[in-house]
Formats: sequence, C-alpha cells, structure tokens
Amino acid sequence: MRLKLLAIVSITFLLSGCSIYQVDSQEASKNYYSPKKQASEVVYEEKITRPHEIIGYVTVSTERRQNLSDVMEKMQREAAILGGDAITNIQTDATGTWKRLPAQEIIGNGYVRANFTAAVVVLK
Repeated sequence: MRLKLLAIVSITFLLSGCSIYQVDSQEASKNYYSPKKQASEVVYEEKITRPHEIIGYVTVSTERRQNLSDVMEKMQREAAILGGDAITNIQTDATGTWKRLPAQEIIGNGYVRANFTAAVVVLK
C-alpha cells in the first residue's frame, strides 16, 4: 500500500512540473521567404520604424505562468521557419475554453492557459 502511495505522489510531482507548449503559425503573404538557419536570426522589435511586410502570425499557447523569454524563443523559432526577420506586436489573451466559462466577471484573470501572438515581418 505504501509503495502505491509513494508511486502516485512521485508521479504527481513529476507531472506537475511539465510545461506544454502548442506553437502554431499562419502565413499572411503569398510570397516565398526562405527559412532562417537559426532562430537567433529573428529579433524582437517592439516598434518597427523601417519599411516592412507582415508575412504571418505566430501563436504560442501555454500556461499563463511561463516566462515571456521562453515563449519568445518558441516564437522566434517558428518565425525563422516562415523566413521572417523580426517578430513584433506581442499580445496575450486567454484561450477559447477559458473565455467561454460562465461567470467571467467573477473569475476575471483566473484562467490557466494563455495565447501569445506576434506578427512576423520581413524588413525591406
């Protein structure tokens, strides 16, 4: 009995530390841009002042408690696959399931998962 209890407690602790990311991208341009070799070639720019074209959007769905730096790594990797030079305009929002829960005025920001979305741009 003790062995079973110990196994259940161990599995609970191991699984509670897991982070699940879901990365998705959507192309917004009909032009082809060759992928970057490394994610580090894609930079984050809060406000782009140079001429650019939005070629797509990257969405990372994860737990709300994740560091933005971890989320940005995933975004940069996906943007590199799309061939982008930079990501910008990062926005966060609750996932669809949490938005549909009844009594939104009571739970407010009590959601567990969040979507982080950024625009992928190519500088001209």
